[in-house]
Amino acid sequence: MPIQSSLSSQRAKHSAAPVAMDTQNDGRSFKEIRQDCLQRQVLFEDPDFPADDSALFYSKSPPLAFEWKRPGELCDNPRFVVGDANRTDICQGQLGDCWLLAATASLTLQKKNLARVVPRDQEFDNSYAGVFHFQFWQHNKWLDVVVDDRLPTVRNKLVMLHSASNNEFWSALLEKAYAKLHGSYESLKGGSTMEAMEDFTGGVGEMYETKSAPKKLFTIMKKALDRSSMMGCSIDISSSAESEAQTSSGLVKGHAYSITGLEEAPSIDLQVNCRGRKVQLIRIRNPWGTVEWNGPWSDSSKEWSQVDKADKDRILKHSDDGEFWMEFEDFKSNYDKVEICNLTPDSLVENTPHHWEVSWFEGNWIRGSTAGGCRNYIDTFWTNPQFKLTLEDTDDDDDVCSVVIALMQKNRRLLRKEGMDMETIGFAVYEAPDDVDQLGKDFFRYNGSKARSRTYVNVREVSERFTLPPGNYLVVPTTFQPHHEADFLIRVFSEKKATALEMGSEVDADLPDPPMPSSPDEETEEEKGLRRLFDQLSGSDQAISARELQQMLNGVLSRRKEVKFDGLTLNTCHSIINLMDVDNTGQLEFQEFKVFWEKMKKWIMLFLSFDTDRSGKMSSYELRIALKAAGMQLNSKLLQLLGLRFADENFDIDFDDYLTCIVRLENMFRVFQGLDTKKSGKVNMNIMQFLMMSMNV
Repeated sequence: MPIQSSLSSQRAKHSAAPVAMDTQNDGRSFKEIRQDCLQRQVLFEDPDFPADDSALFYSKSPPLAFEWKRPGELCDNPRFVVGDANRTDICQGQLGDCWLLAATASLTLQKKNLARVVPRDQEFDNSYAGVFHFQFWQHNKWLDVVVDDRLPTVRNKLVMLHSASNNEFWSALLEKAYAKLHGSYESLKGGSTMEAMEDFTGGVGEMYETKSAPKKLFTIMKKALDRSSMMGCSIDISSSAESEAQTSSGLVKGHAYSITGLEEAPSIDLQVNCRGRKVQLIRIRNPWGTVEWNGPWSDSSKEWSQVDKADKDRILKHSDDGEFWMEFEDFKSNYDKVEICNLTPDSLVENTPHHWEVSWFEGNWIRGSTAGGCRNYIDTFWTNPQFKLTLEDTDDDDDVCSVVIALMQKNRRLLRKEGMDMETIGFAVYEAPDDVDQLGKDFFRYNGSKARSRTYVNVREVSERFTLPPGNYLVVPTTFQPHHEADFLIRVFSEKKATALEMGSEVDADLPDPPMPSSPDEETEEEKGLRRLFDQLSGSDQAISARELQQMLNGVLSRRKEVKFDGLTLNTCHSIINLMDVDNTGQLEFQEFKVFWEKMKKWIMLFLSFDTDRSGKMSSYELRIALKAAGMQLNSKLLQLLGLRFADENFDIDFDDYLTCIVRLENMFRVFQGLDTKKSGKVNMNIMQFLMMSMNV
């Protein structure tokens, strides 16, 4: 019976308002911090995100002399929210985070979601203690992020996100909390609107190219707004020089816009009665709060003179607030991408909402073991994490299964200060054979994918919608190039219940009992030669120590030209004695050595089968196969740790480290199985914990 590891797949269903986790390092909640400050009559100063230059920039010194000031130092009557939070409360400052601001503007249109992200249990009143909190979705968890209200200013003016109202501060404080979540304000520079929209909702995203979009794109976007989805749009750039370049029509390239909508005024599906002709209009907002479209249907365009006065008064505001109308065909001609964040994975081309099941997994790409790269790199592609998805029940009134797969890389903004950024990621889906744990290189060499992400792209999440026949499938998430490390979350949404599990998650060993050593008169010529060498080293006690074993093995192996190595270390020889010393003397007798030598010959042949260029090294990516051939099966977590422990900078393992690894593993498996008399896979700890502790990795 296989010994199961502690890394099991996890499944979750949509639940109502999950409790957000407190994130403060001292473990205190927002209410506890506020109450403590009120009792001590002090204003909160956040030790986790101090009001200094480190909170602003990680790569350079501030270009200006910033002063951190509280709202009460900037105006006479500060308010958290003035009236009702709306999209005019969002005006971009000096930071290039228009993607975040565009998502925030969309958030204000979804009052239920807004109340979750921006709790209203805080204000500049008698409960004021200089502390505020916001809630964000991160990697399948809701987090409660606490900040103090010291904000960066220059000449008593906010320099980052701010409201059009000088005494309103919810949007500026939200930006600060989001900056804290990612390590600094600078970490928010540049991004995708989808990223923030998902962090505000926990939803799943879809992206449409306007030039190749479905014919019903207008209907799809209308349905998205009806279902409280959040939407943004942007214009592509061909080079960094075009970033935020303004076109003659007043649009900005490489800039994130919000698509605003139906809750406050009919917009996306507005069909204005213009002299008997129905015109489809879309309303868009620039988070700068200024710079608008100046073409047809802009604020002062002649087209409005042809519209019924009642319609015109209802939908048009003559103000330079960054919000404007366009005809939908002009929108498709000028914009390139539409990003839609759905609160559920319901298709926008159907009319019936569904209940969705969701399975999710967290994993890692670790160089040397599970960072295999895309299918272009066939020799390592198979080492990527693999997840098996079983679809049994078809959709209602259909013979296929609807599935949405979303792959998200984790914490990349937070890692920018360490020189990292978004990896280029994607995934492939294969039809999986039955009863196979981890599929190897040959499977992917001779079998094509059944579905895959449209492209590999350096964004936080890629997602695709598929319809697949019932069956077993294998989902393989990857970075584009091998050896690139990242943590990831993969979510699989299915209309009907599906079974999902991580492949290669078993930890098991099938180690046959060692053969009885031959008697002296039955020894082969090889064994007789080994005995003569052994007798020379062992002396009167007829046993050899670890140092003598090192001398013997190095002498024997150096004569085998097919094994290229610099010699076994004393550490490796100690491990060999621990494995073979059945009488616990700390030394090896010749009969024990003969049993080991039979093992050694098999391990040498196994090593040589992977050392194809006879360099004396094997790829650490092949370790899973090598260990399985030796009777030991490890999960991805253990393989990752072994790769980090034994592989060099080129992801190779030399013969000495290979031997140390395989000897220690066999020894630990035998010890564990000896202690596990009930064959339960546990001895006050599971097998994985035992191996990690014993291997000292």
